[in-house]
Amino acid sequence: MPRKPKSKKTSAVRHQLAATPHSHLGFDRIKSLAASVYELQLRMAKSHAPIVQNIIQHRSRDVQEIEQALDRVLDCACIPEGLELFKRLCRYYYNINPAATAHYVFAYREMWDNEADHEEEIAP
Repeated sequence: MPRKPKSKKTSAVRHQLAATPHSHLGFDRIKSLAASVYELQLRMAKSHAPIVQNIIQHRSRDVQEIEQALDRVLDCACIPEGLELFKRLCRYYYNINPAATAHYVFAYREMWDNEADHEEEIAP
């Protein structure tokens, strides 16, 4: 079967790929994905801020509501806005259920804490 002739567009793309280091292309993709993930987490934190505020303002003691909110803000606690919400809600929930709050703090550490941070704490 005869091969099709290369189009000008295909040749231009191959030329561009050959001229650009592949590691640079991979870095750009990773950078773009990271920016997208950050934006999603920021939107998530902003959308949950009123929920956290409402729980605290109305002094809710609804364990299911509080824990659902904690589950959601834990997912975005890797960014400052999400971490602030998580801390506020944990401080509030601690007076209601200290053991469950400790569980959420450990879950945060497992998900988002950097091991280097712990090494710095241990190092003399």
